[in-house]
Amino acid sequence: MANPEIVVYGTYWCPDCKRAKKFLGEQRIPYTWIDIEKDDAAREYVEQINHGKRIIPTIRFADGSILVEPTNAELAAQLKIETKATRPYYDLIIVGAGVTGLTAALYAAREGMETLIVEKSGIGGQAGLTEKVENYPGFPDGIRGSELVDRIWRQVLRYHVEILQAQNVTEIGMNLPFRHVHVGDGEMYSANAILVATGADYRRLNVRGEDEYIGAGIHFCATCDGPFYKGADELVVVGGGNSAVEEGLFLTKFAKKVTLLVRGSQLSANKIAVDKALTTPQMDVRFNTTIQEFRGNGKLHTIVVKDSQTNAVAELHPAGAFIFIGQTPNTQIFKDYLELDEYGYIRTGHDLLHVRDLESYSPEWSKRHPYDMETCRPGIFAAGDVRSGATNQIAAATGEGASAAISIRAYMKEM
Repeated sequence: MANPEIVVYGTYWCPDCKRAKKFLGEQRIPYTWIDIEKDDAAREYVEQINHGKRIIPTIRFADGSILVEPTNAELAAQLKIETKATRPYYDLIIVGAGVTGLTAALYAAREGMETLIVEKSGIGGQAGLTEKVENYPGFPDGIRGSELVDRIWRQVLRYHVEILQAQNVTEIGMNLPFRHVHVGDGEMYSANAILVATGADYRRLNVRGEDEYIGAGIHFCATCDGPFYKGADELVVVGGGNSAVEEGLFLTKFAKKVTLLVRGSQLSANKIAVDKALTTPQMDVRFNTTIQEFRGNGKLHTIVVKDSQTNAVAELHPAGAFIFIGQTPNTQIFKDYLELDEYGYIRTGHDLLHVRDLESYSPEWSKRHPYDMETCRPGIFAAGDVRSGATNQIAAATGEGASAAISIRAYMKEM
C-alpha cells in the first residue's frame, strides 16, 4: 500500500469516517482515503491493527502513529492544532476565520487591537476550498483559493493575531462592560468587542461521492468556476429555484449544453427566469430527477440519476456539476440572541432602525444609532456571508472585513 502523510481507512456509509474526513478537509490537510470494502489488503490491515476487529475509521499518520475512531479533539491534538488561547481577555474576538474574519483581524491588529480568532473548521472558509479564483483583483492569471488564503493568513500573522482552530463557539453574550465567547471545551474568553464572521454553508445533496468531488468537478459558484468550462460539451446544474435557473443560464455562455436537474415537477423560480430557461436552446430541463451518486477517478466524470416517476436510473457524463439548492447561514447559536432576517441572516447597522423594539435589546439604543455592521447587541458586530444583505463574493468578503474593523475602531473610541 502507498505511504502518504495520512491514510484514512473506512467505508462510505460510516458516519464517523465522514466526520473525520470532513474535519481533515476543513483543516485543508491532505489525506488518502481507502474504502476497506473495496480493498482486501486494507481490510486485513485494519483488522490486524485492531486485533481482529474491523473498527473504522482507522487513521494512520506520517510518523506511524494510529488513531482508531478518534474524536475531533483527538485529531486536533494529533495534528498539533492549537485549541486554547493564551489569555482570557482580548480587545477583539472574531468568530470565524474566513476571508472576512481574516481581513478584519488584519485591520484591527494594525490598529493595535489584541485580536483572537476562533474557528471550528479550516482557515479561509469557502475561499480556501475554491479550486481557482479568477475574479479577485490583482491576480490577472487567477490564483488557487488555498494560495490566496495562505497569503492573507501570512499577512495576518505579521501582526501577532492569535487563532484557535477546531474549536466550536457555543455562546456569545455580554457581561458589561465586556463581551464574552464560550467555546466547546468549556473555556470562556472576554473582549471589548466581538465580530461574528461565521459565513454561510452551501446546502449539500448528501449523496455518495459528493464530498470527494467538491472542487474536482462539483461546484457551488457559477461566477467563480464557470469560466473553467469554456467549450465544454455539457454541464449539469442541480436545483429549480431562482439561483439554479439564473446560474444555469449564465453557464450557457461557456458550455454547449446545460442540463438542469429538478427534483419536483416544476421550476420554482420567477416567471421571467422560467420562461427563459424553457426557451433557451442550450438548456435542457429534466423534471422529477434526483441524483443518486457522483462517480469519478480523481475528478468527477459520472452522475447517476433517477426518475422519481418511472424509477428509471441513468448516467450523465458532464464536464462539471453546479449545485444550487440554497444556502444556510451559520447563525444557529445566535438565533435567540441576535436579530435575524426572515432567512436567518444577521441584521446590522441601518437595517436595525426598522426593528420596532430595538431598545429592548439594550438601553444604549436610546442614545445612539448602531454603527455599520453592528448587531442589535452593542459592541457585537457581524460581517460577511452571515450578514443580511451581504454579497457572496471573495472580493466583497474582504471589503466587509475591512468595513467591520473600521466600525469596531469607531465603537471602541467611544467606549
